[in-house]
Amino acid sequence: MTEIPSPAQAVDLSFEFFPPNTPEGARKLREVRARLAALAPSFFSVTYGAGGATRDKTMATVDEIAAEGRQVAPHLSCIGATRESVAELLDTWRARGIRRLVALRGDLPSGMVDTGDFRYASDLVAFIRARSGDAFHIEVAAYPEVHPQARSADDDLRAFVTKMKAGADSAITQYFYNADAYFRFRDDAQRAGVSAPIVPGIMPINNFVQLARFSDACGAEIPRWIRMRLAGYGDDLASIRAFGLEVVCGLCSRLLEGGAPGLHLYTLNQADAAERIVQALRLRG
Repeated sequence: MTEIPSPAQAVDLSFEFFPPNTPEGARKLREVRARLAALAPSFFSVTYGAGGATRDKTMATVDEIAAEGRQVAPHLSCIGATRESVAELLDTWRARGIRRLVALRGDLPSGMVDTGDFRYASDLVAFIRARSGDAFHIEVAAYPEVHPQARSADDDLRAFVTKMKAGADSAITQYFYNADAYFRFRDDAQRAGVSAPIVPGIMPINNFVQLARFSDACGAEIPRWIRMRLAGYGDDLASIRAFGLEVVCGLCSRLLEGGAPGLHLYTLNQADAAERIVQALRLRG
């Protein structure tokens, strides 16, 4: 008997890019976007460098995506920024038809000491709402494994709740590989009065050295069993990617079964890994 494949599962998908530094990088990102657009994501997001370091490149990338008729959410980090500079940027995005933002505190660039007019992301969210009303859907960041600079998990949760109550519409998490961390954070946030969606951020596993470096820098935990298996593969990229796909697909399946409202994939401006995850899970946007 021929087995009839199960229908694809409808899931709210989104993909994150960083602004390319070269014309060749921009060309490659266009190809990546075209491939990922075929997966019917709700939107693409574009990162914003510390202290606005990539502002012009972010704007150029956002404009290009919007011109393609696709929904795009620029990141906006407020550390080191003035109210005037943020207001100007909000007015620019609004005039260009952008209706979604990812509002972040960000990190001070090396050598900078002035934090600007915004101390916390909650201050930025409140300012956006006061300045622009409901013109933007505002995403904020969430940290299921606790922000690396937080004094405690309780302090981190309180900061998250403050951001949401300041006017955020939804949240995207830092990546993680422990589903229980996400569920505990989500449940704690709901008990604290947050009813808005908290979307898991998903990092594909393609390169162990790169992943370990990212994780050490941002405080995302790679469970010991995963770290040891990846380290054991050495330079065998095919085995790393096969194992990584198995791990990430298992994580995504558990998250969706547990009620996660969607998946936000950190692409690192590559299409292959994100495509493999979506196709292996038989998802559709």
